[in-house]
Amino acid sequence: MTQSTVSKDSNALRVMVVDDSASIRSAFSAIITADPGLSLMAAAPDAFVAVEKMRQEVPDVILLDLEMPRMDGLTFLKKIMAQRPIPVVVCSSHTDAGSDAMMKALEIGAAEVLAKPRLDTVIARQEAAVRIGDALRAAAQSRKATARRARPSAALAPGEKLLADVILPPLPPRPVPATEPVIVIGASTGGIDALKLLLESLPAEAPPVVIVQHMPEHFTLAFARRLNTLCTVTINEAKDGDVLQPGNVLIAPGNFHMLLRRVSSHYRVSILEGPCVSRHRPSVDVLFRSAAQAAGA
Repeated sequence: MTQSTVSKDSNALRVMVVDDSASIRSAFSAIITADPGLSLMAAAPDAFVAVEKMRQEVPDVILLDLEMPRMDGLTFLKKIMAQRPIPVVVCSSHTDAGSDAMMKALEIGAAEVLAKPRLDTVIARQEAAVRIGDALRAAAQSRKATARRARPSAALAPGEKLLADVILPPLPPRPVPATEPVIVIGASTGGIDALKLLLESLPAEAPPVVIVQHMPEHFTLAFARRLNTLCTVTINEAKDGDVLQPGNVLIAPGNFHMLLRRVSSHYRVSILEGPCVSRHRPSVDVLFRSAAQAAGA
């Protein structure tokens, strides 16, 4: 689909794609061009070409690969944040090295991270389009964007936005026996820094905590490991059937929903596959609905 066939929102975000793969640049450019709330400003094969294009026009948000020739993405990201902070969405691989690089990118100042999407089927391309579009909007509207200038919100891309009902049907209110407290947290863009500050402040005897942070598969494990080295509480990526215990924090694994379950006098988590809910998997909506049903008021 070409840009001329798409009616663009007047506040469409100007996006620059920086990736050394010609096929990825082409796929990402097509996704952005087909989105009425996004406008493809430029596509560059490396950081040096990107800099030349930015001398002519500054994008609202950058979609950046980390593994590139001549200058890697982390080095380029550092230069962007030091010289002219622009909201950046980072794409990385599923490898352990990619997960570590993702954590470094967030520490440097990336607003959002995405796993390199599958593009081999129509459904995969549709899901990639939704995730990329939403990530670019979220990055542009994050606090890292406010340092530059305020822009009206770009139009939301069309696409399916399922409710938590597809995973967990609603139930009428019912009494729930009193038990030990549990803390339930949901976070999306900007949540990485916020969770770090929050969890670092928790004492070792804190009530059990369950967290959904919208983050790709495999990256949640690196995130949990990183937080565990910084905090007094014990932090792990959740596994199906894990029991909630005081002083322990469970983070939902990327690409899976996490539910809170009551078993006798204690809580466990269930890890489930299923469709994206409110465009996310894991979904905050699913976790919160399960907490409302399992824990009550």
